[in-house]
Amino acid sequence: MAEVIRVDICVIGAGSGGLSVAAGASLMGARVVLIERAKMGGDCLNYGCVPSKALLAAAHAAESQRTSGRFGIAAYQPEVDFTAVRDHVHGVIAAIAPQDSVERFEGLGVQVIQAPATFTARRQIEAGEYRIRAKYFVVATGSSPAVPPVPGIDSVPYLTNESIFELDHCPEHLIVLGGGPIGCELAQAHRRLGARVTVLEMLTLLPKDDPEAADVVRRRLIAEGIEIHEGATAQGIIADGDGIAVEVEREGEVERIVGSHLLVAAGRRANVDGLGLEAARIRYSPSGIEVDRRLRTSNKRVFAIGDVAGSLQLTHMAGYHAGIVIRNALFKLPAKVSLEAIPWVTYTDPELAHVGMTEDQARDAHGGDMTVLRWPFAENDRAQAKRQTDGMIKVVVDKKGRILGATIAGSHAGELILPWVLAIENGLKIGAMAGAVAPYPTLSEVSKRLAGSYFTPKLFSERTRKLVRFLLKF
Repeated sequence: MAEVIRVDICVIGAGSGGLSVAAGASLMGARVVLIERAKMGGDCLNYGCVPSKALLAAAHAAESQRTSGRFGIAAYQPEVDFTAVRDHVHGVIAAIAPQDSVERFEGLGVQVIQAPATFTARRQIEAGEYRIRAKYFVVATGSSPAVPPVPGIDSVPYLTNESIFELDHCPEHLIVLGGGPIGCELAQAHRRLGARVTVLEMLTLLPKDDPEAADVVRRRLIAEGIEIHEGATAQGIIADGDGIAVEVEREGEVERIVGSHLLVAAGRRANVDGLGLEAARIRYSPSGIEVDRRLRTSNKRVFAIGDVAGSLQLTHMAGYHAGIVIRNALFKLPAKVSLEAIPWVTYTDPELAHVGMTEDQARDAHGGDMTVLRWPFAENDRAQAKRQTDGMIKVVVDKKGRILGATIAGSHAGELILPWVLAIENGLKIGAMAGAVAPYPTLSEVSKRLAGSYFTPKLFSERTRKLVRFLLKF
């Protein structure tokens, strides 16, 4: 007989969102069960954000040696010990893992069950030897790599973000299927670590981002020797000796590209299989579980958060969702999700960061009653000093000067986007950024200079000059 556990909240999935709900709810006095069938920390810690950024850090170190000549420092081709690089990546994971461990969460008062979870009724789950009944359930099972239905793909060994960080040797020629953030980051990392890299993208590189900003990244990747094929559809994949051949159709012509390794980075699919969602009367589709703005499913006692809820697939989005759930479940507050000020970052070099509306979205919403502002990194003194002048900042404002959206493509764009997140979240106008004092010399001056450019036409107009000449008579 299964042991029956009665709690206030049962969380399924120990990724970013699930861990945040479990820790927060337990610390606030709720009885919590956390169920995880695989690794604590989920995709972000084990296969996503953490290992990819660790790999990018190693790649940056190699590129710094390769390009130090621009500073008057002798440049040389780095010797890359790929096994040591892999050990570095896993060392970073190991350093962070205790924060997400079973021991830590049990210390917080959370009961952790390591087993698959399945709904057997609207308010009941079975996991291992336990039957859990709870007031509320939170499904936080995340997502997995989507494998496109390309003929022959199952006949060859391919990599995904769940396996590529196990490599102990650098691929001779890595073919990347997909030119989104994951594909671009891993393409650049491996190129800088010594691989030949080809990226195949069915649409355009970074298709969800502003085209001007995406072009900044595209130019750098091409300059570093990455072959990019956009508008390219994979028609078939076969083994070719010790390598892999991809038949690619592009503009009506078919090309055969042969590489040593294939990385599939063609999107994500929600982890809904095996959860018994039908038994709980929860509506879902291949794109995820249906939720309202309070993150409630069709079964109002069950919430879904993070990737499995079909929203922006970002670690910080899952953390944001966790706060919404805690306010709803514990404090009975009708907190709702807003996507207006959720940022995202692609961690290539240069980085690409965005929050709010793109230019196209703002134009659709406001027509001609909007202004587009741009400022190049090349006109920033710190960027010149660091020899990191590639990039630009682009901001859209409405007719009253209210900030609608911001995109930054350039060095440290992920760090520079935060003031714009704050501005959009609080409905600020462009004058607030223009009036802020930025320390000199910093990259953050690009934001202030751009904001100031909004007032330039009026400030230096003939009308202003006449006013100044008049006032100087007194």
